Amino acid sequence: MADILQAIKGMNDILPPDSARWEWLEETVRALMRRYGYSNIRTPIVEPTALFVRGLGEVTDIVEKEMYSFADSLNGDRLTLRPEGTAGVVRAMNEHSFLYEGGKRLFYIGPMFRHERPQKGRYRQFHQVGAEALGFAGPDVDAELILMTVALWRDLGLSVGTDVRLELNSLGQPDERRAHREALIKHFELHADKLDEDGKRRLHSNPLRILDTKNPAMQPVVEAAPKLMDFLGEASLAHFNAVKQVLDAAGVVYKVNPRLVRGMDYYNLTVFEWVTDRLGAQGTICGGGRYDGLIEQLGGKPAPAVGWGLGMERLLLLLQELGIESPSNAPDAVALVFAGTPLSTVMSTIEALRQAGVRVLLNPAGRDGPASPKAQFKKADASGARFALIFGPDEVAQGQVAVKPLRDGGEQLAQPLAQPAAWAESLRAHRQS
Repeated sequence: MADILQAIKGMNDILPPDSARWEWLEETVRALMRRYGYSNIRTPIVEPTALFVRGLGEVTDIVEKEMYSFADSLNGDRLTLRPEGTAGVVRAMNEHSFLYEGGKRLFYIGPMFRHERPQKGRYRQFHQVGAEALGFAGPDVDAELILMTVALWRDLGLSVGTDVRLELNSLGQPDERRAHREALIKHFELHADKLDEDGKRRLHSNPLRILDTKNPAMQPVVEAAPKLMDFLGEASLAHFNAVKQVLDAAGVVYKVNPRLVRGMDYYNLTVFEWVTDRLGAQGTICGGGRYDGLIEQLGGKPAPAVGWGLGMERLLLLLQELGIESPSNAPDAVALVFAGTPLSTVMSTIEALRQAGVRVLLNPAGRDGPASPKAQFKKADASGARFALIFGPDEVAQGQVAVKPLRDGGEQLAQPLAQPAAWAESLRAHRQS
């Protein structure tokens, strides 16, 4: 027998019943986006490599180490499996002149790819939810996007401040960052002997990323580095203060973290992250900020933008760690078909129930016909359904189906086969989701 082929390391199958948790999260996100007026966008998984080099920055970890890039075998074009979603959304806006009539609020759900060492909560194929507000310059939209994440945590049963915490910073504008950059280089040059190899490599190319190091040995020199907040001008500070005022008025607790820089080069002004202590090293659940220069950087007309992305795997791990379960995906009823019952009667009845919104699982017969009643009831109980629909020859001959409760007791009832829509609601009413 041939060897069984296996999935690529770090790219995982999502099987039932676990897939039901994913569906619940996706449905919760879609309902949230509708409330806030965000429309769905779906961009290709494969994009030109240049999109990410130009958009994310050549000296970011993603571009330098993590992208899955290859040459198209037909024409030699350099292509990349998308490592994040924002650049592709901006490319689509530019290509289709989608901002011509004004700003757009968009969201996406889908897989991303990064070539890194797989570990719990960090995979080579991972899934993100992203929200992008393009064409809006004011701090009100920054604050609204953060409040949207607060609403999502509430919808999922997470406690803000306990289960997840908000960290906030401002990166200012390019000229302010340039002045800060020069001060950083001078500072780190004075302490070059304390830098690791990544720090030395980034010293003159991207010193801001040194602040994001996870190397414990570098923390003292990083803590002593000049703070960007001290270089911000009046307009940048006013924008940041306006965001904080909205969050304060809404009662959202946050911490200003002057070392928060995010992983992409395109951010300016507001940046934020939602973090947790429940998942070890993989503590960032959601992050984002403003990226006013990216649309022009990728060839479009200058326009402001702000957004966030969250890792679905990490969020689901957090929910699991906290014991937060998704609503039951069990059927409302299981149809049990006993020997001698006309199959056409059974199928027409359960199809009518399904059209009335009832979740009905058919217990199928084997090659030798229906299983014994005992075996069928055992399967019905294992399905999690609340009712068994008993299609026996005697019941059907009387124009009835027996409805037997499988949970919480209750009496068995006889319902008319000719009018399934009339009693469908009695099956749906017991649904837990």
